Amino acid sequence: MPRHPDPDLERHILEAASRLWARGGEKALTMRAIARMAGTTTPTVYGRYRDRADILRALRLQTRAEGFAAISKTRTLRQAAECYLDFALENHYAYEVLFDGVAKPPSLYEPWPTFKFLRERVAAELGGEPREHTRLMLALWALLHGTALLVIRGRFDGVLRSQVVHAGLDAVDAILYAARSKRMPRSGPKWPSNLILGEGELSRVEGVPIKNKKR
Repeated sequence: MPRHPDPDLERHILEAASRLWARGGEKALTMRAIARMAGTTTPTVYGRYRDRADILRALRLQTRAEGFAAISKTRTLRQAAECYLDFALENHYAYEVLFDGVAKPPSLYEPWPTFKFLRERVAAELGGEPREHTRLMLALWALLHGTALLVIRGRFDGVLRSQVVHAGLDAVDAILYAARSKRMPRSGPKWPSNLILGEGELSRVEGVPIKNKKR
């Protein structure tokens, strides 16, 4: 009897890749190991993805899409922050892969829909254009991401996990309160207008369009 193709094969491949990467990094991520963990064959994996980089790109895009789908259902910035942490903690293998080298190509050239969505929510609360709040968004992002990784890497659970998550959310609220009250401290130079993040090929680093940089 002929075998029926697995309709969820690509999902299984990406799940296997995320788990292997989170466990052992680049060294653990081979096409053969991915195939074995996904319950398929190496030629089958190659039939869907050119190489390891292609798998990682597909995993990043899928994780971003799923995270955005979850967070876009929220109505307030506080709810969005809570949803961000829930998604990161429930999908921690894929989340860890997503942020490995996020500020380097090729990830830097890809859209960051959740980043843009949260920044738009900040602008809706504080006024002005979303790009005007990029630095503030980075502060919020750093808090949320740091909270997520502390729980994930620290293996926090139970009461401690709950306290850490709520401490991170309280810190987000404190930053937004300071921003609304015009009491947000600022160090270093003003955010350059030609430094644009999270917008795919519209992004710029040091005034140079990312799409024109060597990849």
